[in-house]
Amino acid sequence: MIVEFLNQHELGILRYLHILAMVYWLGGEWGVFQTSYKVVDPALPVRERLRHLETVFRIDVAARVGIVSLLPLGLHMGHLWGVQPWGGGFLWAVWLIWVLWVAVTLLAFRDKQRKTKSIFGTLEDWSRYIAIPLLIGTGGASLMGMGPFSAESGQLWYSIKVLAFGVSMIIGLVLRHYLHEWPGIFARLLQGPDAAAEARLADLIRSARIVAIIYWITIGVIGFFGAVKPF
Repeated sequence: MIVEFLNQHELGILRYLHILAMVYWLGGEWGVFQTSYKVVDPALPVRERLRHLETVFRIDVAARVGIVSLLPLGLHMGHLWGVQPWGGGFLWAVWLIWVLWVAVTLLAFRDKQRKTKSIFGTLEDWSRYIAIPLLIGTGGASLMGMGPFSAESGQLWYSIKVLAFGVSMIIGLVLRHYLHEWPGIFARLLQGPDAAAEARLADLIRSARIVAIIYWITIGVIGFFGAVKPF
């Protein structure tokens, strides 16, 4: 009975999960943005700012799981819509990769909380380095009519969305670059007042906030093409 229900409502369930992943992605990025004001506030004690930094990382991991989940959900729905040609074993492989990807993301977060270095953080970064060219390449090639995604009238939205998703991952890597410096800066601040460290933190957050606005616009574009399907 459960299998029958899942088969009958497969697309609807996937659409719901896709919306949920988008909510965690966009909401998580907004949470990180707002909490960052406390992290960089020099009027607060350093240890209090570190507690806010821990909150930033906790919110960020939910957003990262949301991002990772969008890829298999989008490919699965694309196949059901007839714009993505690979089903069967390909989708099973994609979902297996998703399980491993989420595991790596959570383990990288665990090690970050423990302030230990491991291979999981590196693997998480490299997952983006692999996914970005694949997404931009397949999306761009499909828009030029070379496949693999269908490019007939009314189907171009899918390739545009895949391409924009790849671009959003690049923007996310830029933001991650800024976050990577924060723990080192706070290690210096724990040793005592450090004007140079405070200045570097202020520079990083100013740049990060500009990038964050671009990020939100890109996420909005992705959501628009997925919901409206204009082309």
